[in-house]
Amino acid sequence: MLTMTNIKYIRDLFEEKGLSLREIARVTGYNFRTVRKYVDKEDWSQPVVKRVRQTLIDKYKDDIDEWLISDINAPRKQKHSSKRIFNKLKQKYNNEFNISYRTVARYVSLKKKALHQESHGYIPLEHPAGEAQVDFGRAVFVENSIRYEGYYVTMSFPYSNGGYIQLFKGANIECLLQGMKNIFEHMEKVPTCIWFDNDKTIVKKILSNGERKVTDAFARFRMHYRFESNFCNPNSGHEKGHVENKVGYTRRNMLVPIPEFEDIREFNRQLLVQCDEDMQRKHYKKNVPIKTLFDEDKKAMRYIPKSEYEIYRLEKVKADKYGKVNFDNRKYSTGPQYAQRELMIKTDAFTVMIMDEEYNTVQVHKRLYGDQKESMKWGPYLELMSRRPTALKYTGFFRELPQTLQDYLTLCSYEQKKGSLRLLAKMLEQSELDTAVEAFRFCIERGIKDLDSIWAKYYTMVCTHIQVQDVLPNTKIPSVVPYTVDNTVYDNLLSGGYPICEN
Repeated sequence: MLTMTNIKYIRDLFEEKGLSLREIARVTGYNFRTVRKYVDKEDWSQPVVKRVRQTLIDKYKDDIDEWLISDINAPRKQKHSSKRIFNKLKQKYNNEFNISYRTVARYVSLKKKALHQESHGYIPLEHPAGEAQVDFGRAVFVENSIRYEGYYVTMSFPYSNGGYIQLFKGANIECLLQGMKNIFEHMEKVPTCIWFDNDKTIVKKILSNGERKVTDAFARFRMHYRFESNFCNPNSGHEKGHVENKVGYTRRNMLVPIPEFEDIREFNRQLLVQCDEDMQRKHYKKNVPIKTLFDEDKKAMRYIPKSEYEIYRLEKVKADKYGKVNFDNRKYSTGPQYAQRELMIKTDAFTVMIMDEEYNTVQVHKRLYGDQKESMKWGPYLELMSRRPTALKYTGFFRELPQTLQDYLTLCSYEQKKGSLRLLAKMLEQSELDTAVEAFRFCIERGIKDLDSIWAKYYTMVCTHIQVQDVLPNTKIPSVVPYTVDNTVYDNLLSGGYPICEN
């Protein structure tokens, strides 16, 4: 299988140099079918394959890079030596650290050369129409009454001074790419070239010749949308000063006061429209509407690909004895039947999907950020407990249940306990645990313990949108002629008279 660099070379020969497929095969040495495969390919989404094993040093490169980059402006005697870095890694990872000092020293030496060969001079940069810059900013927001210390992806266009932002709960690669994808789809165009800094979500390594070794996720995304990428020199933020100014502008004008909303994805769609409206103001220097200049930007951009690009990350995990998996230092539940099993996680910016060895979906969670440490789907566990109710109070799961339910279940009879657990599991198929607990609490406090009444209360809580309509009579009822009773005959009898019979 060819590397992304080799694939890009093939496509450049075809798209930029205009070579035929047979000429490309002759130049590169690859067979004709291989060349045609990568020239014709449109969908560059990551295939679902098992994770390739990394080298031993790869696990620690992010730490080493961070320490060395922080040394750039430090005094010579206060910079990290190879020995110091080796000892810090041993201290941080304890028994998990199993590589030699020589391996660490070799990588530190190469990394220092790559960092210090860069020029520290300021070079005036001109950005033609169609180019963009991208960076993260920080912002606080509230979603469903929960406060988040979040981030927003900013894409600015130096030629026109236009820009877009997208809000997220994290600053990982999935959030970055999703934000860019949302902006591409909104514009229906893709910038010709995008400038980035050397964020570790994108750049794996700065090579000695100044080139960047990018992450596979970014390489696939770039290949799919066919844009060029440029990276700032280390410690040279001025090279993308336009987007850094735009980060501040958008925070002040679009994220103040602290935004509150119910769904972050819907709010992001509103932000794109708000950014369009902001372009009606005049350019700070050219004295024409930004929208006019941005139209020139878009004319220079590439058309968006027809095929959809799916943004996700795959990671292999192992469930613990409770059937919970650890991902990004946060726990997600599966079910007791998956305890101690190897599973796969497929995650994007918003969700975590847990799959079995055959890639069948086991459970889906909202992705956790900030102070959120665990996401629990109780249904599978409650089904198991309903079959073994006598052992319920001795389980770890029981101790993790809210106190209201613990007290109620402790006092239940055997059969009532089984039924209550099944009912609770049924509730959790439709809502979060808090709603189910509130239904039980409401009934318990009023002395109501039959399960039908508890279910009825729960149903009114989750189905508030259902309204009973008044039954109105049919307006097309035929009219009835009033009947008049003639009592003359009876009056005659009462007065002593006799009825007259007619022959």
